Amino acid sequence: MGSISDLVRWAVVVTMAGPLALVGTPAPLATNSQLPPGLSTDQLAGQRVIYSYPGATPPQTLLDRIRQGRVGGVIFFGENITSTAQIAGVIDQLRQAAAQSPVHQPLLLMTDQEGGLVRRLPGAPTMSEKQIGQAADAQQQAANAGTGAGQNLAGVGMNFNLAPVLDVYRTPGDFADSAQRSYSMDPAKVNTLGQAFVTAQQQTGVAATVKHFPGLGSATTKQNTDEQPVTLTASANTLRTVDEAAYPGSIAAGVKSVMLSWAIYPALDPQLPAGLSPTIINQELRGRLGFKGVTITDALEAGSLKAFGTAAQRAVTAAGAGMDLILCSGRDVSQGDQAAAAISAAVTANKLDHSAFEASVDRVLAMRGTLR
Repeated sequence: MGSISDLVRWAVVVTMAGPLALVGTPAPLATNSQLPPGLSTDQLAGQRVIYSYPGATPPQTLLDRIRQGRVGGVIFFGENITSTAQIAGVIDQLRQAAAQSPVHQPLLLMTDQEGGLVRRLPGAPTMSEKQIGQAADAQQQAANAGTGAGQNLAGVGMNFNLAPVLDVYRTPGDFADSAQRSYSMDPAKVNTLGQAFVTAQQQTGVAATVKHFPGLGSATTKQNTDEQPVTLTASANTLRTVDEAAYPGSIAAGVKSVMLSWAIYPALDPQLPAGLSPTIINQELRGRLGFKGVTITDALEAGSLKAFGTAAQRAVTAAGAGMDLILCSGRDVSQGDQAAAAISAAVTANKLDHSAFEASVDRVLAMRGTLR
């Protein structure tokens, strides 16, 4: 996520049919599709949506969606966790619901366990990225943090961590540095330490996510995409030699997921935030850096997207741009319903490319198949 602050909740009314229906339209599968047979378009669209909920108890509506095979995963925040025993019990409940689903891959069960100030579970990793970067044995400490994060999450049943942050900060006290969420001002060091964290964590069986591509390192203290639109005016050369230079090590290590930022980078795309930009997703991340894994948005309800319509409209735009997973983190199950329904309707109406839709679902399910 872009910051530690609580995320804004959105109440959006979707008029299209689909969010609560148990039976969806037949999936428009190609003859050579690798997707599971028998799933509706609604169910397939749901595999691309990460849900959230308020408080310590998952609502019945979320459990119902999971049983129906309409949920890709769930993200947990501090308000969802009162103790490790409590969240382990919740996750067991979610897994039991998933066992009744027609989708036979593990749910993505995730949180932000970066270390330092940004931890949803007590315990490892206790060091912040800045502290790791300043350590004499920084690479070993990064690996220790990755192992600790993975073991901590796996211990309660989670299988996906939205960490590490690979933003390369510019000025002491700026956005990335203020919460000690950046390893270094040196992209080569960030690249090395991020790779160490990713490698160690994924060896525990927990997927890692590097973020926030192409980078929020040039953001000032007040440029928080959770709260407002942010434009970062770094040149294309700086973005590629500083910000994006933090990513090749993690990609080479097989990082499962990359989160894109909601900032606008005029040097790469003058109009669209990175997570809505086909240019940045397909040309920079997948083309120039060769990333083959799963892409995930930052929070769909972020203030930086206020010019881009409802949750439903943002979800369709992100899906069409090349984002595989849509992160509905407003602690409202209906937000996930709106996103999934809109994507399903757009596919059915041929407003989203069928082949790209299938490829995205396939990437998500293939990754889930590697997890517990």
